[in-house]
Amino acid sequence: MNTLRDIPTLPIEAGAYRWFYADVTAGPYSAVCIFMLGSLFSPRYSVAARRGGRPMEHSAVNFALYHEGVRRLWVLSEYSRAEVESAGRLRIGRSTLTYGEGGTVRMDVEDWTAPWGRPVSARLTLEPLTPVGEVVRLMPELPHYWQALAPRARARLEVSSLGVKAEGLGYHDTNHGEELLGERLAGWHWARTHRGDATTVVDYHLPDGVAPLRMTACEQSVRCERGPGPQTRPTVITGWGLRVPTRLQTGNVEVGEARLLESSPFYARLEARKGALDCMGEVADFRRFHSPFIRWMAHFRTRLGTAA
Repeated sequence: MNTLRDIPTLPIEAGAYRWFYADVTAGPYSAVCIFMLGSLFSPRYSVAARRGGRPMEHSAVNFALYHEGVRRLWVLSEYSRAEVESAGRLRIGRSTLTYGEGGTVRMDVEDWTAPWGRPVSARLTLEPLTPVGEVVRLMPELPHYWQALAPRARARLEVSSLGVKAEGLGYHDTNHGEELLGERLAGWHWARTHRGDATTVVDYHLPDGVAPLRMTACEQSVRCERGPGPQTRPTVITGWGLRVPTRLQTGNVEVGEARLLESSPFYARLEARKGALDCMGEVADFRRFHSPFIRWMAHFRTRLGTAA
């Protein structure tokens, strides 16, 4: 089975970005961790990139912990630098992403909550159960890419600052691009579903009538293909005016009512569980994020960190 070895190429040019995303479902807990270069949540990078600002100058760590659908912790810290300490280890602030033996993924978060600054010490450890997926261009002729690095994994979640230890299933991917999101790619919504038959499915829904992507991962293989045209599904408008699905599903299989974990003017995170089905999804409207008012609001969800 092909596994992770090294940190993929990091972005250099103004407007470029890369992030490393992981989520864990472990009993009543869910957690999401993202290491970002050219942070998609950064109001500062939204402005600086148009003036030649570099992505590594706007690196960030995001960690969110939920208990039965209610947020317990929120970390979003932006730093002026990131460092590749070795071929398989990335550091942002005091937090690290490490690829180890056998493709093991470890995200260690040592940071503070935003905006109040409570200390957080957390670790996500993923042991892949599937191969690495191929790099996929999300939209024809646009320079935005996605790759499932560990689409299904045994996971351990430890949040020592709260005394949390739990085991379950994990997911890990990376997105990268050569221009700001929202310049030409308006947004997307996607969802990953762990199923009881030892497979994980990711559905990526894209704008402008582009056929959605579906990735299916199992122990032997990871397959990605374009599906039929976008399907009409019931949606609701949040209090921030963002349209989100009312129910999460994979193909024609409905997982259940979407529980809103995060809600903002440009971004929502949703979750649904039903028996052996576990679904985590996101909706993003990147063009909204670049409006001056929403950029101003984003400052209140972010703290500025100093290098370790």
